[in-house]
Amino acid sequence: MQKNVVLITMSFLIDSLFGRLCYYFNKWQTNLQQEEEEEEEVAADHIVSRGGRPRVSSADGVCKCHACYGGPDCSCQSVPECIIDLDHGDPTMYEAYWLVNGASSTTVIPGWQRMSYFAAAAAAPATHTSSSSRVEQQQQDVAVWFMEHELDVQIRALHAVVGNAITEGRHIVVGTGSTQLYQAALYALSSPEQSKPTCVISAAPYYSSYPVVTDYLRSALFRWAGDATTFKLQQQSSDPNAAEEEEEQQYIELVTSPNNPDGRIQHAVVNGSGPVIHDLAYYWPHYTPITAPADHDLMLFTLSKCTGHAGTRIGWAIVKDAAVAKKMVKFVELNTIGVSQDSQIRATQILKAMTISQHIQNQNLFHYGHSIMSYRWNRLRAAVGSSSSSSTFSLLDFSPDQCTFFGKKTTPTPAFAWLQCNKEVDCEAFLKSRGIISRSGRHFGVGPEFVRLSMLERSHSFELVVQRLASCSSPA
Repeated sequence: MQKNVVLITMSFLIDSLFGRLCYYFNKWQTNLQQEEEEEEEVAADHIVSRGGRPRVSSADGVCKCHACYGGPDCSCQSVPECIIDLDHGDPTMYEAYWLVNGASSTTVIPGWQRMSYFAAAAAAPATHTSSSSRVEQQQQDVAVWFMEHELDVQIRALHAVVGNAITEGRHIVVGTGSTQLYQAALYALSSPEQSKPTCVISAAPYYSSYPVVTDYLRSALFRWAGDATTFKLQQQSSDPNAAEEEEEQQYIELVTSPNNPDGRIQHAVVNGSGPVIHDLAYYWPHYTPITAPADHDLMLFTLSKCTGHAGTRIGWAIVKDAAVAKKMVKFVELNTIGVSQDSQIRATQILKAMTISQHIQNQNLFHYGHSIMSYRWNRLRAAVGSSSSSSTFSLLDFSPDQCTFFGKKTTPTPAFAWLQCNKEVDCEAFLKSRGIISRSGRHFGVGPEFVRLSMLERSHSFELVVQRLASCSSPA
């Protein structure tokens, strides 16, 4: 009897102690979040009015100035002839949105959490046979042991709200950005038993990283083979008798839609027996009308172009075939032993905030992004002038289409401007002499008269670029 009393007393004390710990932990989290919100308010005051942002962690409040700005508070344009780098698609234009709406996406990770290689276990599937239950059951067929279950849930929820991709009955594989998942897809779709490497092709102009990433490790499984249209013509013109004697050349076609660099909607060119990877990084309503949910065998998305969080390094693949998904998981396992759980937790909270904000128009990132991009494209077209052979520059024209997300017709506003110099042979060199760093068309499989310019930079950089392009377009 006495022993039972002691056990009950000890149990009570342990419960009380644990309750105390939970209370102080929750209080600590609340205080930390309040401090972060106060810091965000201070940061917002600085970044909106000046060409920089405060180093919140710095005790002396020193500002970190953006390109072309200087001074103690970054309020002065330091050098009129400073270089503006638009080579990379660094989505810093979204900083202003998240400074105002960042509280809902704030993530706190205590030092003792997520220390294991393995992600938190997924919730047990329910006993009923609803569509969500079936999806959970299908997910179990492909064990993505390093993926947070809640991230899978939020990815599916956002796609359902936006209507840009079918996820039901598909497998979600997370990666360190979509670049890792592209490599994982090549690994999964190539056969180790064939005598020749699989040809990897894409219609020019194609994404400039494809050739470099494909051939970086000189794999025996696959090799970069260039333009898909040229590849198709070579197949059609090849000797059919010779083709019977030799092994048929295997290929993987890459379709980026909207396309990077020119923003056009793309489709497969070869239409043969080879698998197709659809890179849909820009198939979001702030860049292009969502006409229907994408329904392909293998689709790649990335957090960086959806929300602007490029530094989080999270991408995901939506895969129809379980065997392909399993091989992709194996590649990520061998390549990086999984994906950062800290990044996954942050991405989960960001996507959750995105889904919730869809019902609040003045807090909706897609409305904000589309508004900013529309303004920028109007400014750019006004600066460049008419796209005729007699003008200095030419830009592609885009036709409006019905967008199911906005419920109206919208005009594409791509993340990049595909600019053609009509009077200069080397457009990249010409713009560099004017203080603008661009990426030459030679990296995209076309001529040097084309360049790609990022439309995702901070506002002050974009306005300076517009001014310089307008001065180039003005008659001498």
